[in-house]
Amino acid sequence: MRPSAIRQVEVLDGYRLRLTFDDGVVGDVDLEQRIVGRGGVFEALEDPAFFGRVAVHPELGTVCWPNDVDFCPNVLRHWATGEPLPTDTGESAAVAVPHDHLGCRVTAT
Repeated sequence: MRPSAIRQVEVLDGYRLRLTFDDGVVGDVDLEQRIVGRGGVFEALEDPAFFGRVAVHPELGTVCWPNDVDFCPNVLRHWATGEPLPTDTGESAAVAVPHDHLGCRVTAT
């Protein structure tokens, strides 16, 4: 499986986003449990008006907000579609290891 890139984002109700990926796949993801109550850089996203300022970063191919919060597009695709995360070797399952932006550091298990 190749890495994903997001081409379009639409804000739905609550903390839900509709994502369109570069291969045409569309999926909805609810980020409430990943934002609300986490504090730090995520606190600004609890404000619906600020959450609604989400955009697609043209170089990173993922969603981002004005305070530089972003999520890995591969992880977002997994959350939105249930598809497995891509691996480097394709031989083992992958586990997303969150970093500062819940990004895309992936390790094989």
